Parts: sequence; C-alpha cells; structure tokens
Amino acid sequence: MNLYTIDTGFFKLDGGAMFGVVPKTIWNKTNPADENNLCTWAMRCLLIEDEGKLILVDTGIGDKQDEKFFSHYYLHGDATMDKSLAAHGFHRNDITDVFLTHLHFDHVGGAVVRDGEKLLPAFKNATYWSNEKHWEWAVNPNEREKASFLKENILPIQESGQLKFVLTEDGVKFSENIHVRFVYGHTDSMMLPLINYKDKNILYMADLLPSVGHIPLPYVMAYDMFPLQTLKEKKLFLTEAVDKKYILYLEHDPINHCCTLQQTERGIRLHETFNLDNV
Repeated sequence: MNLYTIDTGFFKLDGGAMFGVVPKTIWNKTNPADENNLCTWAMRCLLIEDEGKLILVDTGIGDKQDEKFFSHYYLHGDATMDKSLAAHGFHRNDITDVFLTHLHFDHVGGAVVRDGEKLLPAFKNATYWSNEKHWEWAVNPNEREKASFLKENILPIQESGQLKFVLTEDGVKFSENIHVRFVYGHTDSMMLPLINYKDKNILYMADLLPSVGHIPLPYVMAYDMFPLQTLKEKKLFLTEAVDKKYILYLEHDPINHCCTLQQTERGIRLHETFNLDNV
C-alpha cells in the first residue's frame, strides 16, 4: 500500500462559523483571521494505492461553479487535483474509486466537471462511493444545509451509473486494509476511512476534526447540523485515537497534514504534527 497527499488548493471560511461558541480571542491565536474575519483552510484529499486500486478520498471544491459562487470562498494557492496527481505519476483516468466522505461542496465539487453544456464525472473510469442514507439526505436537503449540497455536484454521478453505496454499518470493510467509520453530528452519515498502513492506523478525519485548532472538545463548528452529537463523537474518537495511537489525517488544516494526540491534565491535546511522508 502507498498513500499520497493530494492538495487541491486553499479557500476561506468565516472564523466564527468554523469555531462555533469559542471566542475569537481564543481561536484566532491558532487560526488567524484576515480583516474580514475569514480564515484560510486546506482542501487536502488522499490517494490510496492498494490491491491494484487507486482510491481517491474526497475531491475538493472543483472549478465548474460560476464567478459569483467562488467569490464567497476566495480560492487561492497553486495546487490543483491534476497537478497533485501528476506529481505522483498519476492521471485522473487512473483513479478506480472515489470515496466521498460526504457531499458538501468543498468535498465533492471536484467529482464532476463541466464539458460544454454537460456535467460529467471527473473520473470517468472510477466507481463513486457514498452511502444510501447520506445520499438521500443530500439530494433532499433541509433548508439549513441545502446551500452545501449542490445538485450539479451530486446528480451527474448517479446519472452516469458510476455510483455505489457503502453499507451504513460502523466498521464495515471497504477493502482489506480500509474500514469505514460513521459519524452523524456534522451531517447525516459522514464516512471516515480508517486505514491500516505500515502496521499503523490512519483515520481520515474529514469534518469531524478540521484542524489541530479544533482538538479541544468544545471547539465544534457552527456548520455542524447536530453539535451535541459532534461533541459526543469527538470525545469517542479522540479517546480512541489516544488509546490506539491513531494517526489523524487532517483535510482542512492549512499547515498540518497529520497529527497524533496525547492525554493531559487539561484533556486530550495535540502531541505531534508531521507530513504523510513521515508516517
């Protein structure tokens, strides 16, 4: 098995929304905001080469939306999906599976591309994986979350016939070395791949833990649909990560790719940070 970091650039989101009830005087020390109260976040995907497959976890925001849409998110940085794949010797047509942790636009936007008037899967040879419960949640969204679920990011996957569903059972096998963990606080049935790699366990955190700045339990995003559920899930998973010495892969941290945790007198806190190459 080989793992590769796939950077797709940076975007900005409101700092207050990213940290919920935590005061800016506290979170601004670790995630400094600009003059508009916006913080920079990564869109860091993961490529897994294993058992003859190339599995891409999440796809970033993509580039098919209009200028008005992108004006809200201040995309920046030189990294793109294609550049990052090429840096590791791959092309998007080599991808065999696209594993979508959830269907918010900054995770699934790059799954579909615009070809003239048509919207087509960006990875034409890949099977796309979601789960039935989350798919239904996304295609029939509630009023609060509907701005995060854009039909142009989602429906072309199904229309192409490339969509399949993972069973919604915590710990279900995706492959011999990948198990799927489920969480329900950020959005219904978000999937976290737990990857056995070099006799270590790497947990892809998606939006359960966006950055090392979110490690303290009360640091829960205002974007989360069910914040008390997120609080419960964070406590469970972070405790498990300490006990079993998980490496946490961070999708949105603008600086840190991976981290480990430790138990302290103040609760669970950061232990070490490092790049995936150092695992």
